Amino acid sequence: MATPVDTQALDAETAGTADAPGGPEAGAPPVAVVVPVAAGRTRRSGPAGGLLGMVERRVGLTPVGLAVAVSTIGLWFGGRAARSRGLALSSFGLGAVLVAAWALGRRNLSVDTDRSDIPSRMRAHKPVNVRITLTAKRRLSGIIIEEQLDEHLGTPVRVAVPVLPGGQSVAHEYGFSPIMRGIYKVGPLFAEWSDPFGLTKRRQQIAPAIDVIVHPGSERVMDRITSREWEDPPIRPPVSKPWPTGFEFYGMREYVHGDDPRRIVWRALAQYDKYLVREAEQGITDRVNIYLNSEAGAHSPGKDSETFETGVRVAASLASKHLKDGFSVSLDVNSERLANSYRGQPKLIPMLDRLAAVQREPIDFTVALDRLFADPHRSSHNVVITPGLSQQGAARLRLLLQQGASMLLVLVVWDDTDPLAHHRAGSLGCNVVEVTATSPLQTVFAHVVSTRR
Repeated sequence: MATPVDTQALDAETAGTADAPGGPEAGAPPVAVVVPVAAGRTRRSGPAGGLLGMVERRVGLTPVGLAVAVSTIGLWFGGRAARSRGLALSSFGLGAVLVAAWALGRRNLSVDTDRSDIPSRMRAHKPVNVRITLTAKRRLSGIIIEEQLDEHLGTPVRVAVPVLPGGQSVAHEYGFSPIMRGIYKVGPLFAEWSDPFGLTKRRQQIAPAIDVIVHPGSERVMDRITSREWEDPPIRPPVSKPWPTGFEFYGMREYVHGDDPRRIVWRALAQYDKYLVREAEQGITDRVNIYLNSEAGAHSPGKDSETFETGVRVAASLASKHLKDGFSVSLDVNSERLANSYRGQPKLIPMLDRLAAVQREPIDFTVALDRLFADPHRSSHNVVITPGLSQQGAARLRLLLQQGASMLLVLVVWDDTDPLAHHRAGSLGCNVVEVTATSPLQTVFAHVVSTRR
């Protein structure tokens, strides 16, 4: 692989020696190579910014070509004013050169492009390798290919192809690693070339853009689907419906006819000389509602809010856990319900797709809590994820707890968290998990959920 070269140096070399795409080039060796353009001079949109960039994109004239066009007009008017035949002939000569450069630079690029398959769904910080293959239908020279990438995926990839003989192929591999969840585009892939004089420039799309979904990260967490206030039978919440197959270990009893053989504890057979089966605590519900506070003013500022991304990570971790356990999981943000009664592990991918696209919005969190009151399934286990807790929000949650609702409050803590939010959360009487952007979720949730009885 050749060493990186500068884009301007390559354009100057192309303007002096190379023909237009598809044209012959005398004395050039028939080799196909790719040269990565120096990263320091990578540009997201190809042409320069400002007025010159706009002219280059719309008209196709480079700054040199624009100077030649202005000089042509100036010489023509100067010749008319001075009645000089030489100036008029000079203007005609420059105009002829500009027209010839325009004609050579407008030719379409005859190339077949093949981009390797890119996974439509991926995890954040997971490297992805892409291979681009160009096959020339006729001889090409002095072109630059550019793969546009979102800023959360990486910097745009610009590769120079000095010479590509007809019928031959050239390949280039690059990689990117998403830095955060979201829905992005890879591409489109452009080819850029200039005429032999460097007066015009043409950009042609040779491969379309591809949508990729970057799922939020998730960790192993613990969440008990029982309310601490109503945990021990026979006391149950007045509006709850028992779900007989819980997940918390309660004890062992002797095997009776009709028990599931998979629940037999075989290690106990040698000690007690009889068959014992494992018993679990009775659950109160098989429905889980996750409420994520998406109010823009409640989260930390910035384009990529630290507290909001932490809340999305917590929601993804809890949804993954309950879906794998076979529960029915719903996901709500302030404005609407994004996922309604997703059940089982096959629904994990659609749930993560929803979380990948969620954004902050200018709607108060009490709107989502009001929908929680209107939920017909009052026996559901509710998980509330918020960076703060107002007095109105705490009052709504306290009413739900007084009616026997099962609830877990996840408080996303940051530097400017209201101290009163801790007091309001602690006075509710439910499990409260405080997490930060760097908190290991498994440790924090296990410390709060598994030890409090």
